[in-house]
Amino acid sequence: MRYILLLAALLCGPALADRQSFPPVDQAAQDPSLVAFRDALLAKVAARDTEAVVAVACPDIYLSHGGNGGPEELHANLILDPETLSEEYRKDADTLREAYWSDLESTLSQAGYFDDEGEFWMPHQWQITLPATLDPFMAYYVTGSDVALRQSGDRNAPTLGLISHEIAIIREFQDGAAYQKVLLTDGTQGYMHSDYLWPMTGHRAAFVKSDAGEWQLCTFVSGD
Repeated sequence: MRYILLLAALLCGPALADRQSFPPVDQAAQDPSLVAFRDALLAKVAARDTEAVVAVACPDIYLSHGGNGGPEELHANLILDPETLSEEYRKDADTLREAYWSDLESTLSQAGYFDDEGEFWMPHQWQITLPATLDPFMAYYVTGSDVALRQSGDRNAPTLGLISHEIAIIREFQDGAAYQKVLLTDGTQGYMHSDYLWPMTGHRAAFVKSDAGEWQLCTFVSGD
């Protein structure tokens, strides 16, 4: 079951909709075999064991909205041969490779939920259904509890309120900025620290049980 974010009139007036909180609840404990699989996979990811991670991937693992998917693509993403990059990015291969591993580890560490088909998805906020009127690239999830909403982008600025596990709208995300100007769903505006803002188009992952009863990693993708 997905949660539906209700917005009456997006970005069109001072009052948009009631604010909603979506606190994280990890449903993994409902299946001990899933917990064991996730713990083992996280250990393999932490060890940067490429072959072991690829070995538990679905034959048709979904990895991008434009690629072919499959274990071979996952392997290529995990090793990231500099020769596969355009010349301008080859010098950044090590950084890009580590970022991919780090995103995988972070995503698999998040609370997750079972969908109606029994697939297990992470992070839990992926079950929030955004309204069609909202550009998903402008939507961010507040990952913490009692995160300060400040009057300006300064840690010493007055606090306007404490925000927990809500959707915040960012019209123009500022790369590298410590604070982002946000709009909450009731029209409240302020600034929040970037560390607590997770893009709703960020990475998500899914585990699916095979016909043989074994859990597999079947999705690791980002984007809309």
